Amino acid sequence: MKHILVTGGCGYIGSVLVPTLLEQGYRVTVFDIMWFGNHLPDTKNLQCVQGDIRDIDSVPMKGVDKVIHLANIANDPCGDLDPKLSWEVNVLATMRLAEKAVKHGATHFIYASSGSVYGVKEEPEVTEDLELVPISDYNKTKIISERVLLSYTDQIGVQIVRPATVCGYSPRQRLDVSVNLLTMLALKNGEITVFGGEQTRPNIHIRDIVRVFLHLLDREDLTDIYNAGFENISIMDIAKKVTEFVPATIKVTDSNDPRSYRQNSDKLLSTGFTPQYSYVDGIRDIIRGFRSGAIQDEDKCYNIRTMKRILGCPT
Repeated sequence: MKHILVTGGCGYIGSVLVPTLLEQGYRVTVFDIMWFGNHLPDTKNLQCVQGDIRDIDSVPMKGVDKVIHLANIANDPCGDLDPKLSWEVNVLATMRLAEKAVKHGATHFIYASSGSVYGVKEEPEVTEDLELVPISDYNKTKIISERVLLSYTDQIGVQIVRPATVCGYSPRQRLDVSVNLLTMLALKNGEITVFGGEQTRPNIHIRDIVRVFLHLLDREDLTDIYNAGFENISIMDIAKKVTEFVPATIKVTDSNDPRSYRQNSDKLLSTGFTPQYSYVDGIRDIIRGFRSGAIQDEDKCYNIRTMKRILGCPT
């Protein structure tokens, strides 16, 4: 039975990924600071350890064959709250984790980077070989972490995934990502506020990004960098699609976020991966969750609000 360490395994993606790994027959150790709680099942073959990824000595690595590294200070606003924390968690801890994995004989390291590393692009489609132009501390930490991990490729198999914006339901729900946020605004307020609206962003359903990790786990030979985004849609078009399911008006305001790009994931598709879900499934997830009571519009569903509380920042 293969033993996988999932850092950040109690997060938005991890809370869907870890149960799926268990179903696939893996033994899983989760290491997470648990700022957003722990929604994972209490079951055999799963060990959950609460801790800070910066304390490398507390990260359990004995007997681990593979690492999926999700732990990070996620998104631009959270990264800007405490840049020093972001660099320590996203870069320094990543380097030390890779060193520890190598030292303990792990053979496979999958890193969740971000599609945002490309910044603003004029090209009709953004491929993995284009220049990376970071426009925030968060983007910079992801780029440097990629470079750090690539320096270990002669010692451990490294796969880097650059996910698009993830959408859909998770037991550790996020409502601060575009599809989920716009759907919640329609459900709660009957009005969707769109900042700008013409920006095009790639999207991926949470169950498909989980399937990407599973696909790569089975293919250690695919040591490379992979985009993972299959639907390039403008924010305005997402909002309009939401109104097909939830009656709501759309209000447009100015935006100071210039990011707009279309992610090309042909490299990943060429390895045999095929997406099965769409952003429309994500819209339906949020609607179903809200109406059933499984999703509530709470501060814990917004990373920036939780981070401000934890760091003692003014609200």
